[in-house]
Amino acid sequence: MRIRILGQYIHVSIAALLLVEALICFLAPFAAARLWLGAAAAGSTLAEMTPAALAFSAAMLLGLTATGLYGFQQRARSIGIVARIAAAAALGAIALALTVYLFPSLEFGRGVLGVSMAIAVPGCILVRMLALHVFSSDVFRRRVLVYGAGRRAQSVTQLRRRTDRRGFVVAGFLPAGEAETLVPAEQIIHSDRSLYEEVIRHGVSEVVVAIDDRRRGFPTVDLLNCRLRGIRVIELVGFLERETGKVRVDMLNPSWLIFSDGFRTDAVRAAVERGFDLIVASGVVLLSLPLMLLAWLAIKLEDGITAPTIYAQSRVGLQGRLFPLFKFRSMSVDAERKGEAQWATPRDPRVTRVGRLLRRTRLDELPQLFNVLRGDMGFVGPRPERPEFVDVLSERIPYYRERHWVRPGITGWAQICYPYGGSERDAREKLQYDLYYVKHRSLLFDCLILVGTAEVVLWGKGAR
Repeated sequence: MRIRILGQYIHVSIAALLLVEALICFLAPFAAARLWLGAAAAGSTLAEMTPAALAFSAAMLLGLTATGLYGFQQRARSIGIVARIAAAAALGAIALALTVYLFPSLEFGRGVLGVSMAIAVPGCILVRMLALHVFSSDVFRRRVLVYGAGRRAQSVTQLRRRTDRRGFVVAGFLPAGEAETLVPAEQIIHSDRSLYEEVIRHGVSEVVVAIDDRRRGFPTVDLLNCRLRGIRVIELVGFLERETGKVRVDMLNPSWLIFSDGFRTDAVRAAVERGFDLIVASGVVLLSLPLMLLAWLAIKLEDGITAPTIYAQSRVGLQGRLFPLFKFRSMSVDAERKGEAQWATPRDPRVTRVGRLLRRTRLDELPQLFNVLRGDMGFVGPRPERPEFVDVLSERIPYYRERHWVRPGITGWAQICYPYGGSERDAREKLQYDLYYVKHRSLLFDCLILVGTAEVVLWGKGAR
């Protein structure tokens, strides 16, 4: 089951894990003080350790988030979870060291910190191993009845990823008079009872309306009875959006976009977002200057002192306006000799040796920070695409131009949920995540995406 907090859908199991692990990490320094200092010595310091314990817990949670352990698409199993928690502990230690440097009053000793880590890390691993078994049980999932068994209903059966089916179990598909049933026969409910009666009979907590033609026998009375009984009724597009974190463009119609919640914007929100972009971009520029200098030097050493290091490429920005996007050059100087835009491909031969390293670590995108400072881009948003591709994709993919109603970004929801896109099919898939972001964007969502980007960088997801 998913709950909505500040406009964002969060699975109950993820929220529960966060609370339990936060408690473990908060209590770990107190337990460590008693073990390391002894009960007598620790008794006088326990009251003073609350700020340090809060800092330790926050640093660990930041590390766990950055390694994707609270992510919407988290699919790691036992070994992967242990590796990510170990990486999270390392990141947490770095964040804590920086915090203690800035606020010396939080110091609680290296010995206590080491024992705290020795308690918190196994504790988080144990909780995660238990969660793998407990939360996979159907007891913690909503029972869903799908009204329809045709083309639209078939999309529910196509949700094969474990993360997409984490929150629900299908009680069955009730045909709505479609000409053809396209769902597995064993999942179809054959009955002369009404929709409402089948909902009660199967103990359903949610009805997904997925009929192909609403003009043919729409069960208004049954659905109204479900709502009055407290059973949730949701349209298929909204259901898929909530469970997968993307908007299915093949099932969209203009009325859904017009009447759906979200897509909010106003002057105050725009000013807050711009201030956020300026603060974050300025801070990252200062921190990454040494990396930029190293990247500049590496490109010069490989291609010669006269070779260009910064590549400016025309991209489509807010409301379709063009702007020059800055990147460290990762391809050969004559990568597009014929002047025609080309999709990037796996193991692209045009990429230089230094360029491959820059792409894998995402360092080639650091100059885009200056695009953010100029106002061409935000820090978070849909990735800007080349105008040659936009013209083609807009003709072939419905609602493609709608992604340009927000400022493009260095990172985005599509970047942390889907690998690098290098084809029309990839562009269609990433558009669905972009539309989800456009609909639900907020300062909180932007912060979650920024932290989630660390997972992409650490694990090299989607780099080409």
